[in-house]
Amino acid sequence: MYLKCVCLLVASIQANALGSRSPPLGWREFQDLVTFGDSYTDDSRLSYVFSHNGQYPPVGYPNPINLHASDGGRVWPRYVQQYTNVNVHNYAVAGAVCSNKITPKSLGNPNVLIPSVAEYQVPTFLAELNYRLPNGTKFTSIDLPNTLFALWIGTNDLGPDAFITDSQLPGKTLVDYTECVFDQIRRLYAHGARRFVLLNVAPLDLAPQYALPDKGGLSETQYWHNKPANLTAVSFAMQKQVVSVNAVFRYEAESVARELEGSKVTLLDVHSLLTDIYNHPSQYLNGTAPLNVTTYINQCSSNGTCTPRASPDSYMWWDEVHPSEQVERIVAREFVDAVRGWSRWASWHFSKDASAG
Repeated sequence: MYLKCVCLLVASIQANALGSRSPPLGWREFQDLVTFGDSYTDDSRLSYVFSHNGQYPPVGYPNPINLHASDGGRVWPRYVQQYTNVNVHNYAVAGAVCSNKITPKSLGNPNVLIPSVAEYQVPTFLAELNYRLPNGTKFTSIDLPNTLFALWIGTNDLGPDAFITDSQLPGKTLVDYTECVFDQIRRLYAHGARRFVLLNVAPLDLAPQYALPDKGGLSETQYWHNKPANLTAVSFAMQKQVVSVNAVFRYEAESVARELEGSKVTLLDVHSLLTDIYNHPSQYLNGTAPLNVTTYINQCSSNGTCTPRASPDSYMWWDEVHPSEQVERIVAREFVDAVRGWSRWASWHFSKDASAG
């Protein structure tokens, strides 16, 4: 009965959620990009937690660029910075979920939770708006209405030790997760933010950690020990989660934009983009090795020794669950085009008073 209700809800949402066309914004209107999320976006914040005995990066943390992030290179916001000269303020933390009050994620020690979007990332950004360095200068000076805010979260919320293994806190559902995502937009709006980009959930069921057995699916990974033996059931379960969540995102992106006076919300459909990369790799991947969308670059042995494959730009995946740097470049390119108003993978939503400019 529950599955039937979910399917009916998804069908209803898909039938009624229509994207709205907004006038192109153009990067000339933005000097700053603020990002929140997980390992798909993180530069170095989780590394700080590991190297400081579980302490979170403090207010005023400079967040250095990581040239060896979860994709084996630079993450997508740094390519956006390269393509546009925008200033990037990256609060994403690898391993993060939207809220540890829904799907708590620890670093092995249950007393040390990975900094989530709701409990750490957004509050830290808000605290830094008024933070001054020891010499008295402001840590950050941004024009909130003309700053772009981007959120990409969901990989860990839907993964092991979370929804796919029924490990969420009692009474919590996927609706709590999706509401958490849009609540962060509301929180930022309340402090003056007006321009948002939401990246939906990637096609995780195509990643080696969740893929079907004949599509490169793995029985165990470094991120999921004791994985159920029925790999087909796992892949289908992840697919259902992702499709359901993204249908809600389509509906809620339009709804929240209408709710928040003067706001503009761009929904970047990275799910469809990455699916297209998977189905048409020759249009996106450009390495010298045969193009590969089912296995991954960073091959690790049981003793933890990792040997990256040659020609990484030939691969869609860096490891069992993370996109390659080439894919992150593509995401950055489409992100820039979405803000300009012409990406085929984006829809634009705005309140009535914001539609003219």
